[in-house]
Parts: sequence; C-alpha cells; structure tokens
Amino acid sequence: QVQLVESGGGLVQPGGSLRLSCAASETIFSIYTMGWYRQAPGKQRELVAAISRGGTTDYVDSVKGRFTISRDNARNTVYLQMNSLKPEDTGVYYCNRVIGKITNWVPSSSWGQGTQVTVSS
Repeated sequence: QVQLVESGGGLVQPGGSLRLSCAASETIFSIYTMGWYRQAPGKQRELVAAISRGGTTDYVDSVKGRFTISRDNARNTVYLQMNSLKPEDTGVYYCNRVIGKITNWVPSSSWGQGTQVTVSS
C-alpha cells in the first residue's frame, strides 16, 4: 500500500523559508524518482521538483535557484527546502513518485493529504 505523509508547511512572509518533509512507503521510494508537486488555488497541479534514486535533480523554471530537493534513502524521506518564497508559491504541496519529465508527467492515482504553504505578508 502506498503511503505518503507530507509535513512542514505553514504561513511565511515573502522572502522567507520553509522545509517540507515527506515520508514515503518503501514500495515506491526504492523504485521511483520522487518529486514535489504543487497545487495553487484554482490551478492544476504541477510538478516543481524531482530527484532520481541516484540524486539527479530537476526543477521547473519558476523555482530554480530558490528550491532544493533532496532525499534520504535510508529513511525513505524526501525534502524540499524552499527559500526566497513568493506569494505565487502558495498552494498545497504533495510528494509522490514521478513518471515522465518535469513538464510532462503521468499523474498518480494515490496521493497523500499534502501540506499547505501560504506566502503572505
């Protein structure tokens, strides 16, 4: 059974930082590239960062230079360090496996509850 538990969201001022964590079941963590997805109010879910099992990373252009994805294979955990946050980063953040590319990915049928990130003054 796939389990994904995201945490670390909150309310932060523009320019601030947050670190998100996601504990994933070994059934997907040990096989797949993992990623962080974001769903802003009224918008489609988008993949913002991905990391392969070997540590290769990729980011959508809007977060490059500000977000850093990492993974701890021993703990089946993936992280997203978010710096220089902007109001447009607001949304619910989910982690999940990645099939495809950063701008052309296949949606999963199973998701965690996500963690809310709100960037506002």
